[in-house]
Amino acid sequence: MKEHEKIRDTVISITAGTIVKGIIILACAWALWILRDLILVITTAVILASSIEPGIKFLGKYRVHRIPSVLLIYVGLAGLFFGLIYIFIPPIISEVASITQNLPDIMHSVDQSLFGGNGLLAPAFSQAGASTGTANPLFTELLNKISGMGGAASRGVLSTVGAVFGGVFSFVLIVVLSFYFAMQERGIENFLKIIIPFGNEAYATNLWERSKAKIGKWMQGQLLLGVLIFVLVYLGLTIFGVPYAMTLALIAGLLEIIPVFGPIMSAIPGVVLAFTTGGATLAIIIAGFYLLVQQFESHLIYPLVVRKVVGVPPILVILALIIGAELAGFLGILISVPVAAALMEFIEDIERKKGMIA
Repeated sequence: MKEHEKIRDTVISITAGTIVKGIIILACAWALWILRDLILVITTAVILASSIEPGIKFLGKYRVHRIPSVLLIYVGLAGLFFGLIYIFIPPIISEVASITQNLPDIMHSVDQSLFGGNGLLAPAFSQAGASTGTANPLFTELLNKISGMGGAASRGVLSTVGAVFGGVFSFVLIVVLSFYFAMQERGIENFLKIIIPFGNEAYATNLWERSKAKIGKWMQGQLLLGVLIFVLVYLGLTIFGVPYAMTLALIAGLLEIIPVFGPIMSAIPGVVLAFTTGGATLAIIIAGFYLLVQQFESHLIYPLVVRKVVGVPPILVILALIIGAELAGFLGILISVPVAAALMEFIEDIERKKGMIA
């Protein structure tokens, strides 16, 4: 029989049931998009409830029942939260206002120190035929943009306040839902059984149990990491006399969530301010100090409290943070790594199934 005689016509049959299923899928996707803010709030509440689970188990070892444990943890967290606001927010606000006001002068000082008549880079510019004693064109453009930051910041105050108060409802809802999930012995698992399609509840619950342990330990580890870096940077900058030490330390602590690039990004403003305060010598000292802190964090703290617990490669953490920020802003950043950890567990399950089939 010839090859062309083996060819058979292919008939694609689209039944009414297929059309209905397609419509249902599109309707579900549309509903998820409409309810995306609520889904984000629920996801954040689930992650928050999971993050305190290790604390509940720890208190359970001392025969403290679940409900008193949850109440104790939430009261403690609330006290810590408002205590930190009372202690740190006023000086940080004052420092940020001062930085915003003095930023053009700071950048102008850096420009003159680098490109001015006696600047560090003035000889190189003279040999290249460029004029010294005047601002570098790149810095001139940057200074013009910075000069408008004060006005832009003042114009954005009302919108910022509106955004903050607009998020109060979401914040309260997250706290209430996470409290409800934490109070139940298997609150999150029962919630998953409600929303997961029939037949997949057992696997979804098992996947969540494995992910929950990682999420809780990651939250604790990241909090510990941020606090340690904040304290180290604040003490170091204060000892060396760098201004705005508390704000710079807060930036360093917050940027620790970004692997590899976070410490580099947090070091730049510290080195710049050190340069304007004490010249190149102090800038080199502060750069070395940041490098020392970064090495301490990379080789000791981070591997112990984050990498080994979560099991997500740094590049995936960075991608998760970027995607989370683009899709959901601040809340997206908070939940990005825990969600990535759960996805890694799911991907590993798929790989194991492929290995078993092969």
